[in-house]
Amino acid sequence: MAKAYLVGSGIASLSAAAFLIREGGFKGTDITVLEEQDREGGSLDAAGSPETGYTMRGGRMFEIHFECTYDLLGSIPSLDDPSKSVTEDTFAFHEDFAWDDHARLVDAEGKVIDSHSMGFSERDRLELVKCVGTPEKLLDGKRITDCFSPEFFRTNFWWMWCTTFAFEPWHSAVEFRRYLNRFVHLFKTFDSMSGIYRTRFNQYDSIVRPLLKWLTDQGVTVRLGTTVTDLTLADGDALTVEALTCTRGGRTEEITLAPDDLVMVTNGSMTAGSTLGSTDTVPALDTSGADGAWRLWETLAAKRSGLGRPEVFNSSIPESTWESFTVTTKDPTFFKLMEKFSGSEAGKGGLITFKDSKWLLTIVLNHQPHFHDQPEDTYVWWGYALFPDEEGDFVRKPMRECTGREILDEVLHHLRFEEGPQILDHSIVLPALMPYITSQFLVRSAGDRAPVVPEGSTNLAFIGQYAEVPDDVVFTVEYSVRTAWTAVAQLLGLKKQPPPVYKGGHDPRVLVEALQTMHRR
Repeated sequence: MAKAYLVGSGIASLSAAAFLIREGGFKGTDITVLEEQDREGGSLDAAGSPETGYTMRGGRMFEIHFECTYDLLGSIPSLDDPSKSVTEDTFAFHEDFAWDDHARLVDAEGKVIDSHSMGFSERDRLELVKCVGTPEKLLDGKRITDCFSPEFFRTNFWWMWCTTFAFEPWHSAVEFRRYLNRFVHLFKTFDSMSGIYRTRFNQYDSIVRPLLKWLTDQGVTVRLGTTVTDLTLADGDALTVEALTCTRGGRTEEITLAPDDLVMVTNGSMTAGSTLGSTDTVPALDTSGADGAWRLWETLAAKRSGLGRPEVFNSSIPESTWESFTVTTKDPTFFKLMEKFSGSEAGKGGLITFKDSKWLLTIVLNHQPHFHDQPEDTYVWWGYALFPDEEGDFVRKPMRECTGREILDEVLHHLRFEEGPQILDHSIVLPALMPYITSQFLVRSAGDRAPVVPEGSTNLAFIGQYAEVPDDVVFTVEYSVRTAWTAVAQLLGLKKQPPPVYKGGHDPRVLVEALQTMHRR
């Protein structure tokens, strides 16, 4: 029987393992996941306790047209109610706790502003339409700033769009165009965020844990603390992996492949080099060496052309870094104040962005509990900032030089809460600095990302955020799942392929609604 080796244990690899079983007829016992870290899940992480504080580097958003993700998770039982699938649980949660944001943008005076209007001038509208309609190949190597006038970046639309999806002005125009086309159906509800879906808990608890349980119940092996450092390629024009070289516990070993065995590699990592601070300490920027996912990609790209260019994505740290923070407290004061301030109960309010913040701060009160084991008397919320190198408006230093307490102090000053000192004294704040978090958005050209199945490959595929899938958008769970399904379908020559990427721009009704939204006043 053929065996499969999956490098990395993020959502792409776990999805690939599930598709190999479900679509490819593999036995779970013939699938091995090789993970460098001491925990599964990759960037879908979340951990902690009420005593030490909970932490998650980010939270992923979903929407109704994540076809691959919902198809996959539709066959995975929920941990809380095995009679329901993870997809059913996610949809049920959205029915009960859909976002209806009444405080999407806050101004320099700490006042909620009307964000129903996109704030476009006629020039902004024309530039937006032009960007959407420009063929992708004509945007190779261009930044978003190359396509829009400076005024565009001071519109309500930009503040909402960039903080929902984590775009920065210097990011790739190609990726921005893809997002505009992919999510055009969300335009009409973008101020309320009612078209955005969330999982019941953080994505580690809601997606990784049930998927991992299903896989291990099928017999899939997960080897933690195992770094794949090289792939031995056969001589000749065909791209065939003959062996994997791994290090584990300080020892090097080689896994020899049989002719029918498969290898799927998660190349690159957006959370590589992440460091945590604490309430009283600053997270240290660590770029001393990229992790195994980057090193392996660099090694393979140096061996063969056509396997992408990792240096495009991992060598511009100032342009790919931002910082998040998770706050844990047993004092309900902040939640009560925020519910009054935002006009929404916790879990239904969506993102709140301080548009004039030099850090460009955004916070969100999650539905409680947000962690599966979180006690009723404990509250967790999250925030992030796109410009951690800028000096704060109240804490007069860059965010990346701030402790968790100083970051929370900056937020509280923006909110003008008199109870700030009390909230500070009862909060655990864990900041996370991530040097590669938006590296997949960096300016790129065709061929910079690795093909899912490279030309001439007989048994090797790339999966995850740095593999190329036409039309779909990176920095989403959907993208990772789609690469996994594509890899399995192509390597095994399956008739059933992933569902096509949703293209709302081909629907006249969606286009009319988007154009009407652009003209709101």
